[in-house]
Formats: sequence, C-alpha cells, structure tokens
Amino acid sequence: MVALTRKQALDYFSSDDLIGLGMEADALRRKLHPEGVVTYIIDRNINYTNFCTEYCSFCAFYRPLKGKLAAEGYILDFDTIYGKIAETIAMGGTGILMQGGLHPELTIDWFERLLRGIKERFPQIWLHCFSASEILSIAEYSGLTVRDAILRLREAGLDSIPGGGAEILDDEVRHRIARLKCSTADWILVHRTAHELGMRTTATMMFGVGESFEQRVNHLEQVRRLQESTGGFTAFIPWSFQPHNTALGGRKWDEATAVEYLKVLAISRLYLDNIENVQSSWVTQGLKVLQLGLRFGGNDVGSVMLEENVVRAAGTANCTTEEELRHVIRDAGFKPVQRDTLYTTHFLA
Repeated sequence: MVALTRKQALDYFSSDDLIGLGMEADALRRKLHPEGVVTYIIDRNINYTNFCTEYCSFCAFYRPLKGKLAAEGYILDFDTIYGKIAETIAMGGTGILMQGGLHPELTIDWFERLLRGIKERFPQIWLHCFSASEILSIAEYSGLTVRDAILRLREAGLDSIPGGGAEILDDEVRHRIARLKCSTADWILVHRTAHELGMRTTATMMFGVGESFEQRVNHLEQVRRLQESTGGFTAFIPWSFQPHNTALGGRKWDEATAVEYLKVLAISRLYLDNIENVQSSWVTQGLKVLQLGLRFGGNDVGSVMLEENVVRAAGTANCTTEEELRHVIRDAGFKPVQRDTLYTTHFLA
C-alpha cells in the first residue's frame, strides 16, 4: 500500500463512498497497528494566559490586551500552575499540554523560570508546550532566533512541542481567518527546527473554515513533506472548527458534520502514511463519532483532558472520563492502553 496521490485525495474528498474510504483507511491502520490496541493519555491542558495580540477570527477564548475585553484577561501565577500539575499527577496524569496567548511582556526569561520551576517540583511530568506561534513570539519578544529560543526552552525543561496553530497550512486561508498569525513557512520552520534539535512534535489540522478541498490537501502535503525530511512528528490530529461565539460564526459555512469529519480523518490516515499515529478526537465531535473514527484510520483517542478551555469557549461541552474512554474503545473492538506523550505504552492495559 502506497500513500495517496494528490489527485486521489481530492477524488476522495468529492466521493460519496464513505464506507469504501473508511475500509481503506482501516486497512492501513491495521497494517501499522496490527496489535489491535487503541491508546489514550491522561494529561491536562493549561492555558497560562488568555491575553493575545493576534485576534484570530476563529477564536472565542483569547482576549486583547486593550479594550473592554481586556478586563477578562489573566496571566496565571506560577503557584496556580504548580497546583494544577500536582492535581494532574494525583489523578494519574503523565503530561502537561501548556499553551497560551501571545503576550509581549512574557519573554524567554518568564518561560525559563516557569519550566525550571515545574521540573524542580515535578521531575516526572512531561512538558508538551507552546505552539509554533508562541515559539515565534517568544523568540521575537526576546530578540532571539527560533533555534536559540527552542534551545533555551529545552534546556529549561521543555520536552516536546504541540502542533497547535496550524489551522490550515495554506496562506490564503491563514490570511483570511488569522491575518496576524504566523505563515505556513513559519509554522514549518518551528517544527523543522525542533526536529533537527532532536525534539518530537505533533501536527494538527483545524478544518471547516471555508477552505477548499485543494487547500486541505495543501495542508496534508506540507506535513507529509516535513515528515519525509525529518521523521519528527509523533502524530497527526485533525479536528473540526467550532463556530459558536467566534467572529466566524454565522458565515456561509456550517459546522462540520460527522461525515465530513470521518472523511478528513480517513484521508489524513491514508495521505500521511509516514506518520505512525492518527488521532480520532472526541472533543469536537463527541464519543460516538470518535468510536466510528477508530474504523476510519484512528488508532488513538487523545486525552481524558482533565482541563480544556479554548474549544469549550466556542460552545463545545463534550467531556469524558478514563473509564468511559476505555469502555468506548472496547466496544469498538479494540484493547485500550494508556500511553505517554511520545506514544510509549508501558502502562497496564
């Protein structure tokens, strides 16, 4: 089995044969993961600040530094963050996904103090933190190159980098929905640099913002090319845009359907055959669609997610527990196994 061509991917996006597409993606999943295991992680998403200078039109969470909404902004103090991490560990968590807005007063020194403070108190926790946009802004506000910023963050305790901020890796789309956000080339630069420095990262895709099928395939091609070059991505995670409470809400496009989500998931699995793990997400689509996604190429269900704020601000209130996730996985015909951030499964099934 070989990776999809661009034409094949476009044909699949236009096709009505959802079941056939799912079967093909499932065949590749079984080839890559013949053991019949579906993994999950227990971690927490900590948003250290909701102040942001980018004003993305798809976001309902972040607040400007000035104006009437600024009063709703916050920067978490270190003790609050430490408390959240202690609680996560007590609940069986192994990692922290930490992301926040772009605040010009938060330079590299602030992040180094935070990371070192966490590692001194919780040396066992894995820090999967800071999207490409954050890395770029930290570097800019601190007068550093991207490489030097990542090196200093790694030295302070950063373990890996999440794929947030990718949205659609096509500059026409990015300019339309987030014109102040980093370009496609900049997002790629951060992840390429991290890979070259020996760090692992994830790749994501937020679809359903009026992009064309061609632009979705542009996104997948960018990710595949970088993976061919570096091999540094551990996983690919697609999810659907949630329009409620955002500036894009009520535009000409509607919220992505379950069918559209399953198509994107299956095509992602087939197109990105060089990335071992593809995640079926429950956060935006719910547990029933997640379960179907395990037969459309997904081999991981993501996080129990002890805390999540950004998607919730857009009106999505799906939630789950470890017990429920394990039940959903078993009912789909798989063996649930807890993993860590690097997809190592050294936990009891």
